[in-house]
Amino acid sequence: MLISIASGKGGTGKTLVATSLALALRDRMPVTLLDCDVEEPNAHLFVKAQQTGVETVSIPVPYVDESKCTGCGVCHDVCAFNAIAVFGKSVLVFNELCYGCGACSRF
Repeated sequence: MLISIASGKGGTGKTLVATSLALALRDRMPVTLLDCDVEEPNAHLFVKAQQTGVETVSIPVPYVDESKCTGCGVCHDVCAFNAIAVFGKSVLVFNELCYGCGACSRF
């Protein structure tokens, strides 16, 4: 049996439901709980479990080639996360705000 709990909205109780379900089922069947929250994985706060591995992941962030940039601001306009600021022909990328969606590279 495979059960997945997912949502795009934070604070709805996904982790609480997932950990409660894992705890309820663990005496009846083998259970693997995987917390894939990229910002705040915190299932370990609810379940005392053995960590079996860690994998570092990364996301692509924009790089601006200033010799090719015209300062049009389209990259800023399409960024849903306000990770790009354009000042004339200077472009500032806030890596910590970037989600790596690639929208800025599609024009």
